[in-house]
Amino acid sequence: MQVSLEFILYASIICLDSYIRIQYNCSMMTTFEVLADPTRRRILDLLRERPRLVGELTDLLQISQPGVSKQLRVLREAGLVSVRQDAQRHWYELRPEPLIEVDAWLNAYRHLWDARFDRLDDYLQELQSKGKNDDE
Repeated sequence: MQVSLEFILYASIICLDSYIRIQYNCSMMTTFEVLADPTRRRILDLLRERPRLVGELTDLLQISQPGVSKQLRVLREAGLVSVRQDAQRHWYELRPEPLIEVDAWLNAYRHLWDARFDRLDDYLQELQSKGKNDDE
């Protein structure tokens, strides 16, 4: 079977294009994917308090420096943290803007929780009323 040069070039371009798209999709994580990791959420919690150095995060999280740096790189690539260099030190700060996407998505579900909390409140008030009546 003889394969034409055009076919080989065309197939190569398709394979390369698919590879590039797969690599791009694998390297770009959504905010939701980034937040799925408990270590990254803990880092965000600590940065919510104030900007911190890598060494400080390492001490607080009790994770190796390379481990913290890896998580910070993912957070930085997702736009959730920014880094400010001060001489030899790198200060990491929370960037809350990407969390707007998460808040907007959660907003559609808030009414479900509000209704459940209202029912719970009604039930607790009913229990308190019964408890007062039993005491009398």
